[in-house]
Amino acid sequence: MTAEFTERDIHLALDGELPAERLNDFGAWLEANPDMKIKAARFDADRQRLQSALGPVAYEAVPGKLTEAILGNGSDLLGMSSWWRGAIAAGLIVAAAAGGYAVGVTGGPAGIARASDPVAERAVAAHRIYSAEKLHVVEVGADQKDHLIGWLSKRVGTTLQAPDLTPEGFSLVGGRLLPSGEKVAAQFMYQDYSGNRISLYVTQTAGSDETGFRLFENADARAFYWLDGGFGYAIAGAVPEATMEAVARAAYRQLLPGAAKS
Repeated sequence: MTAEFTERDIHLALDGELPAERLNDFGAWLEANPDMKIKAARFDADRQRLQSALGPVAYEAVPGKLTEAILGNGSDLLGMSSWWRGAIAAGLIVAAAAGGYAVGVTGGPAGIARASDPVAERAVAAHRIYSAEKLHVVEVGADQKDHLIGWLSKRVGTTLQAPDLTPEGFSLVGGRLLPSGEKVAAQFMYQDYSGNRISLYVTQTAGSDETGFRLFENADARAFYWLDGGFGYAIAGAVPEATMEAVARAAYRQLLPGAAKS
């Protein structure tokens, strides 16, 4: 018997808040209820349009004049009541944090630059090839997760993890070993309840440069990537930018301890 869900569950699934253990039943429920499947697709399309239209605002810097007026010691600010000064200052902090400019935000580097790097380019190219596969999307499935992680860690040369991305709506499908120039790379593939796929790409890089998050875009695909301790990491896919960023930050938080042990 197919489990029962409601319209509220559709929103929970789209927001990545539906418990992972219910995703399979939810997918079966959508297949058994075409009208709700159509509604879910419409909600998803509306969500993506909103993200496309409003997402860039999150990366806008707080205007310098506003910062100076609020954080400076001008007479206008001093003339305000303490309540209003506190409220405006709080608003500035929230705006800065939403834009990624708050220093020391837990879960990833602050600020996102748009740039290009061989790590990101190769991650996107590999994602395009293997995310389109039906039968051979991975070399080793998620049912052999421990073997997969151990094998790829040994070949790539660092302690890897397959981050748990179920809170973001993605479940591990499996992974594979890939060429990366004269080195090798690990690719972990993930999929959400509607079949959208994203992948984590990890490879050695020259030197020991460290970077904050950077965004690489190429046609219909993009990657959030960063360099850390001689390795490059990239989350690649064709899902909305806001979703990609949330996944990248979740992966970053989980991969950082592993990188420190390598």
